[in-house]
Amino acid sequence: MGETRVGAAGRMDGLLRRTIEYWALLGGIVLLGIALMSTWSAASGFLFQKPVPGDFEMVEVMVAIAAFSFLPYCELSHANVTADIFTSKAGPRAVAVFNILAGVVALVFSVILFWRMYAGLLDYRQYVETTTILKFPIWVAYIPALISLVLLAVASLISLKQAIGEFMNPN
Repeated sequence: MGETRVGAAGRMDGLLRRTIEYWALLGGIVLLGIALMSTWSAASGFLFQKPVPGDFEMVEVMVAIAAFSFLPYCELSHANVTADIFTSKAGPRAVAVFNILAGVVALVFSVILFWRMYAGLLDYRQYVETTTILKFPIWVAYIPALISLVLLAVASLISLKQAIGEFMNPN
């Protein structure tokens, strides 16, 4: 029975990791779309004096969405900013303690930011604020950001679990 539990936990961990990776890839596709749209807008503006209307509004919204989509993957792959100078001579347990602290900070950050961004979504939705040219409702952009923050919390928990395991078994 214990093996089944460990196997199920491992499969869930793998599924969550893949979900976070795919979410980051989706953010990369969004960035690629921004690059293509910006290129098209600049070229059509230069050649035909007709740039894509509201291109800067879409760049603003989509860059924010893409940036948020990378946060969970950065946490999961330990690609966030680190101060290796402090841990280069530290033992495995000390490094694990720092990783535990980093996981806790990332978890707290994701929860607080989710809470405040959710409040922002509700405000933008209530007051129906839109972009100037395209009249795109701003609150819609908050949805993928909130999903990213939930995934960041999940990634933080996975990192915490891993760091605690490294602390308990410093090999």
